[in-house]
Amino acid sequence: MNKTLFFICSSMLLVSHVFAQHTVLISKEEIASKVTENNTSIKISEQEFIQARADYRQTNAVFLPHITASHTGITTTNPLMAFGSRLNQEILTQNDFNPVLLNNPMQIQNFATKFEIKQPLVNLDGMYQRKAAKAKMEAMSLKQERVSDYLTLEVEKAYMQLQLAYKGLEVVEKALETALENKKLTENSFKQGYLQRADVLNIAVRVTEVRNQLQMANSNVQNASDYLSFLMNDKTYVVYQPSEALTKNTFTIESNNSISENRADIKAMQLVSNGYEAANKSDQMAFYPRLNAFGSYELYDDNIFQGAANGYLLGAQVSWDVFQGSKRFGKAQKSHAEFQKSKLEYEQYVSKSNLELNKAKRSLLDAENKLTLNKLALEQSEESLRIRGNRFKEGLEKTTDLLLAETQYAQKQLEYYQTIFQYNYAQSYLDFLTKE
Repeated sequence: MNKTLFFICSSMLLVSHVFAQHTVLISKEEIASKVTENNTSIKISEQEFIQARADYRQTNAVFLPHITASHTGITTTNPLMAFGSRLNQEILTQNDFNPVLLNNPMQIQNFATKFEIKQPLVNLDGMYQRKAAKAKMEAMSLKQERVSDYLTLEVEKAYMQLQLAYKGLEVVEKALETALENKKLTENSFKQGYLQRADVLNIAVRVTEVRNQLQMANSNVQNASDYLSFLMNDKTYVVYQPSEALTKNTFTIESNNSISENRADIKAMQLVSNGYEAANKSDQMAFYPRLNAFGSYELYDDNIFQGAANGYLLGAQVSWDVFQGSKRFGKAQKSHAEFQKSKLEYEQYVSKSNLELNKAKRSLLDAENKLTLNKLALEQSEESLRIRGNRFKEGLEKTTDLLLAETQYAQKQLEYYQTIFQYNYAQSYLDFLTKE
């Protein structure tokens, strides 16, 4: 009797410990909203897009000028530099051509303020590099969208796991209540001499088993709550309780359900392949010359930050790297191989997605059939338990048969709710695969 009381108190303390934590009633819409705002994976994908956008903006240099400004000060007695400095400062006189002064000039100071501009005119490889960067940026944007779609699926799954955990807890609590009633009934029958000691022990073992299951059910609730906290990036890790119960969703399978090439991840793969193609063309265009314009405006004086003399320079340059060993040939071959690889990866990804779609359709049909059979088995096991329970109270049923009926009914309940979870998740996953 003392052991029985100890087990009862232990079970009550365990349940009270779990639910003594702050329990929060939450809906699927609330979770989805918090995940959108706080989930770390979404934030990472946002930063990846910002990074790709920054790379694309760097390619604006293909069109925009490069402007620099500098101010340089020197002091020299070098004959060439001294003569040139006086010439730039526009202070050269006839006397400066004296060979003695030319060969042994006096110390002179020169301060030069210079503004330079370089304007690309024709840069074919840079144009294709810009296309490659743009394709990468757009692919990152689509990846960000697909991450959001995936997290929507994860929210559906995690919320259903929480619903399933509470259903499992409810089943085990009812099983424990029934086991305790039968235990009490068995002990009374034993005292009256209708049952043997072995029957009482069998019931006691059943009660202990259900208490262990109750502990596991509470752990499942906590685990499901912790995963939701992880998705929402919530550090409090409270115990959540779903505001809606686990029920079968209504869904109709359409025969024309198929993978769309406009699906975010598939379109992103196509853009990645386009980017590799542009990168390969960029390497090919590196064999062609470049045309750039340049210009400068210069101010000279023998005092700092002054500009008594000035001048400008304008020009254009065609540059052509005729041969760089075999570097450019190897680089072009590598980028071509990467482009071909990306096309094969795209085809493989689409093929695998179609494989997943067919598998998901079959899983949904299997879950629907299993759900029908499990519902029938649940009804039969419930009726069997009712009959055996009534017969046991009248002393017409063995204890082992009653325990078997109890165990079977609890198992069928758990299997039924598990199948509802599988059916609903199969629907959500099919929607995820066919989303455009």
